[in-house]
Amino acid sequence: MAMPTHTKAAILVEQRKPLVVATIGLPNQLEPGQVLVKVICSGICGSQIGEIDGVKGEDKFLPHLLGHEGAGTVVEVGAGVRHVKVGDTVVMHWRKGLGIEAATPAYDWDGRRVNAGWVTTFNEYAIVSENRVTAIPADTNPELASLFGCAITTGFGVVVNNARIALGDSVVVFGAGGISLNIVQAAAAMSSWPIIAVDLYDNKLELARRMGATHAINASKVDAAQSIRDIVGVAGADVFIDNTGKPAVIEMGYSLTKPQGRTILVGVPKKGDNINIYSLPLHFGRELRGSHGGEAVPNVDIPRYLNLFNAGRLQFEPLITSRFTLEGINDAIEAMRSGRAAGRCIVNMS
Repeated sequence: MAMPTHTKAAILVEQRKPLVVATIGLPNQLEPGQVLVKVICSGICGSQIGEIDGVKGEDKFLPHLLGHEGAGTVVEVGAGVRHVKVGDTVVMHWRKGLGIEAATPAYDWDGRRVNAGWVTTFNEYAIVSENRVTAIPADTNPELASLFGCAITTGFGVVVNNARIALGDSVVVFGAGGISLNIVQAAAAMSSWPIIAVDLYDNKLELARRMGATHAINASKVDAAQSIRDIVGVAGADVFIDNTGKPAVIEMGYSLTKPQGRTILVGVPKKGDNINIYSLPLHFGRELRGSHGGEAVPNVDIPRYLNLFNAGRLQFEPLITSRFTLEGINDAIEAMRSGRAAGRCIVNMS
């Protein structure tokens, strides 16, 4: 098919404001290493809400496009692209995979430049770098495939690469969103005990139990720290994984781990929100570390987890609890903010 000239997209125009859904113009041709993808569907990660809210501070690239986990079909490839071809079904991901890291594209909005990173998924057509797409079998469910862009690979990567969870380790997962549910599932696959999910919403905790949590704590109703101590005992937990980015939760988690326990930070604190800990235990085996997408390697991890899913060893269907159109993307974001959406929200482009 001919390269399209325009695409509908959700644009971040101003921080802490709703996204603007509009039609924007595509560049006339692809640069070396770029891939044009017809996006079928996209997940929404908490990172995008962080971008909208300015968690990392002032955004110098407004207006720009968003989204970093999706599934689609390759429409055209630029010079030098070797790892995907026209017609391939692909996962779109933010972690680097195989191939070229190309120049980032710029779109046109009635004469105004719209910026984009190496991958965006809140648009019907997206120009992305070759190393941000991984080919998968064409018969893969695209809604589930989109979750391999972040939610699945990050969640499992946190368990395998960051926390290095071993058989029988006790695990606390604070925050039960899309990535957290995969952390819970991965911990269950490692035969962890107990697996304690903590959140503010009962619907999320119910889903966490379905994904493998052995205990669920609603922190809006009980003292979370005391409830965790009652379950893991005075020795503490082997692993505490924070998905909230809230300093008070991070400090609590650090204090609740064993002398050789690991506290893993998945959620990102707001700029200027610092933590206050007693650091001496770090010299004697306790760990406190951040995760960068679970240190996932998409071209290695996506096929591996997809094979496990196809073999019936993992479940991903329960992760998707809400579906929206691109025009309804702000409703999807509000569903995530309010806790109405227990799992991942999927945006279908057609």
